[in-house]
Amino acid sequence: MRSEFNTRVPWWAFLGVLLIVSLPGFAQASEPVDGQQRSSLKGPSQTENRILLDRAIGDTLFELEFMKPYYAWKDSLYEKYGYIYQADYYPIYLKASDSLPGTDSDAASAVFRFSGFWELLGRGGGSSTGTLVYLVEHRHRYTDNQPSAFALESLGAAGFIGIPYGDEGGDWHLTNLYWNHEWQNGFGIAAGFLDVTDWVDVYALTSPWTDFYNFVFSIGAATMDLPDDASLGIGAGGWLTDDVYLIAGFEDLNSDPTDPFEGFDTFWNDHEFFKHVELGWSGSGKEQYYLDNIHLTLWHADERDEIGVEDGWGAFLSFSHTVGKKWLLFARGGFAEDGGSLLEKSVSLGGGYAPNGIGAPGAGHLLGFGANWGVPNEAVFGSGLDDQYAMEVYFRLQVTKELAITPDVQLLINPALNPEEDTIWVFGLRARLAL
Repeated sequence: MRSEFNTRVPWWAFLGVLLIVSLPGFAQASEPVDGQQRSSLKGPSQTENRILLDRAIGDTLFELEFMKPYYAWKDSLYEKYGYIYQADYYPIYLKASDSLPGTDSDAASAVFRFSGFWELLGRGGGSSTGTLVYLVEHRHRYTDNQPSAFALESLGAAGFIGIPYGDEGGDWHLTNLYWNHEWQNGFGIAAGFLDVTDWVDVYALTSPWTDFYNFVFSIGAATMDLPDDASLGIGAGGWLTDDVYLIAGFEDLNSDPTDPFEGFDTFWNDHEFFKHVELGWSGSGKEQYYLDNIHLTLWHADERDEIGVEDGWGAFLSFSHTVGKKWLLFARGGFAEDGGSLLEKSVSLGGGYAPNGIGAPGAGHLLGFGANWGVPNEAVFGSGLDDQYAMEVYFRLQVTKELAITPDVQLLINPALNPEEDTIWVFGLRARLAL
């Protein structure tokens, strides 16, 4: 029998109380903790990293001088109280050259995100720090089509383009709310409502918010049976040597970001988990371990009785390397055995060119390009489907510190679920406004 806890205490009410008591005025003022105490095994899209990376953006066309007092005020909050927040708005538009009969050839939507973190323990010194991290979203559509389902439902491709850009009925969406504890020796642990893509199979161009639109160039190249956002679970990681790290965790597979407290029931009663372990090597230092990096990720997803998905497992190998100061190249591929992943085999090759130098991932001017070969998962789509291919090129233009605009072009070849078209062009335009 399902718990009724979520009907008595809505998650947004709990979050509201949590944020009220987390106001910076209640925190003890102290000097910021030394950077070495901050665990570096977090991807560039993880809330803390994203906010801190955005503070360092310098590669822009223009600078809005009138915004400087605002940033100085935000910096003072962080320096005095260990609290900082950010608001982001992401609109996206997709247009395809062809679509399946009876479907529209375009899709548009947007996501508002509000995130922050509050360092509650260890800011005055000591061997560890404790941080409360949160991220909430509101996802809403501009067209009848949702970009998140556009490739699958309108183009007949076994994949996603713009995977975070759904609607969810206009409900608020909890992405994460968790406690992050880190030790000075490079080990850390996170527990609560997690977004596993903040840690699993991370590389510099992994984010669908700031880099590639097509999911085959993101986490697991579409071969992992990932849980949704706000997945109740625990993850841990640390540096075994100066260059070698280990990350592992398990999370609830039945999470619902619009009703996350239901996760307490599914976690303890259903026992359907996503488990993962990753062993990696980095040659670019602990603070940006996802640049020069090679890692192997192993995962297993339990059977989900309610939605009829059998258990599955897989392995993924990723290699990325910087060349000089301006180039990043990657080769990534993996396979899945059953489960609910989109692809059962996938290989992605590509790179990025930053004219002013590879700096903070997800920020600054960058040209990204990639090609993918994928085999649709028979456990999801059935047997006898053709292999499909995708190529993508995008350019992120950092107009100001606050605004980035990213046009995108993709070519889908042999979309597996579309018997009518051998090739489909997809044109996209995405913006990011961050304050």
